[in-house]
Amino acid sequence: MNRKLIVRVLGALMMIEAAAMIPALIVSLVYRDGDTMPLVYSFLLVLSAGAMMTFLPRTGNNTHLRLMEGYIITAVGWIVLGLCGTLPFLLSSSFTRFEDAFFETVSGLTTTGASVLTRFEGFPRGVMFWRATTHWIGGMGVLVLTLALLPKLTGRTSHLVRAESPGPSLSKLVPKTGATAKILYRIYILLTALEFVILMLCGLNPYDAALHALATAGTGGFSNYGSSIAAFNNLPVEIVITVFMFMFGINFALYYKCLIGDGLRAFAKDEEFRWYFAIFAGFILIITLINLPCYDGDFWTSLRYGSFQISSIMSTTGFVTADYSKWPAASHVIILLAMLIGACAGSTAGGIKVIRVNMLCKLSGRNIRSASQPKKVSVIRVDGKAVDENILSQVAQFAFMYIALVLIGGFVMAAFSNYDLVTSLTASLTCVSNVGPGLGAVGPVDNFAGYGLVGKLTASFLMLFGRLELLPMFILFNRSTWLKN
Repeated sequence: MNRKLIVRVLGALMMIEAAAMIPALIVSLVYRDGDTMPLVYSFLLVLSAGAMMTFLPRTGNNTHLRLMEGYIITAVGWIVLGLCGTLPFLLSSSFTRFEDAFFETVSGLTTTGASVLTRFEGFPRGVMFWRATTHWIGGMGVLVLTLALLPKLTGRTSHLVRAESPGPSLSKLVPKTGATAKILYRIYILLTALEFVILMLCGLNPYDAALHALATAGTGGFSNYGSSIAAFNNLPVEIVITVFMFMFGINFALYYKCLIGDGLRAFAKDEEFRWYFAIFAGFILIITLINLPCYDGDFWTSLRYGSFQISSIMSTTGFVTADYSKWPAASHVIILLAMLIGACAGSTAGGIKVIRVNMLCKLSGRNIRSASQPKKVSVIRVDGKAVDENILSQVAQFAFMYIALVLIGGFVMAAFSNYDLVTSLTASLTCVSNVGPGLGAVGPVDNFAGYGLVGKLTASFLMLFGRLELLPMFILFNRSTWLKN
């Protein structure tokens, strides 16, 4: 194992995280809420430690990462970033307990949006902006950003992207991985800036517009208001955020194809997008009709709140405009399905991903047909191309591990708390799917503050497992990983 190269890459990640603190530092200087020096100290500490690690003397010419090393960097890197990201919270005394600061940071970086924050009024705006910034840098992926800025740091950089990227397979937009990373981030920045401008046109001040644009882009859902988007009571703002949450749930490769000449045909030709749109529209229609009695039969009001919540949950953003825990039980089933499915691979969203659901449905259909026609050879296709049987096997394994992790996490959350089954299971599901709110005591108007040390640390690692698509974290905690190396 090339340990020095691993340390150098981790140092680069820390330097990028330090740079990401600069916008929050600027905000603190503008509003002067007393959090300037804590942010300065955090910036200097993380930058110094990262610089020392990055410029570690080289021994030999081996700058190529193996796949296993890519997985280890990914898993360890996200844990290190979570630890470093706690500094602004702890040094500013915004949180006094480490597990609270770690939970909040990991929730931000993994774009989950679950919170232990119980007070929003008087919270330092610079630190609050850092809280939202963690969504943005975690959304597209910190390692992808590293490759965009430091393409010569390692040789075989595709292993890093493969270990971090959401979805069953990695597809480059252009031959070089670093160039692909730059393209993705340009699209990401463009969409974020566009939403920021539109939100200001809808009446939000620059601070609120920037904070919520960052949170939407990362599909995270951190707001600076306890009642989330409902605090604005602004229909145009809700419509804009609904649309952008849906957009950030789309595979970013499709935006690139759209821009280079394919136009809207890029979306129409993509099977995963068609499934995503169909599930999205179907869930909105169903939940709107189910919720009609809650809004005195007013279809448009039911559509307003139903469409926002489906967009929020399916894109795994976690913003809320209504207390959906008061909706009918049938609506809760739709919400749970949306949590589980998530959005598209190659987006900033979480969940199992629509492409995997697509493959699982086709695989199940093939198994049913083979029972009556055992000799018939049936090939599963996506976008007209045959899917390799190894990929289908990996997708089935992923689905099993995903459900198993949710159940195990729910057991641990229940064992170390006094919460009921619904709260514990949905807390686990919302963390693994990186959604944010669940049901019961962790519903849309509640948070995770009631959990103790074990519960919060368990939830933090469930979020990391979900964000990294399980495998890097399983490899990290596998004893054989370290024995062989």
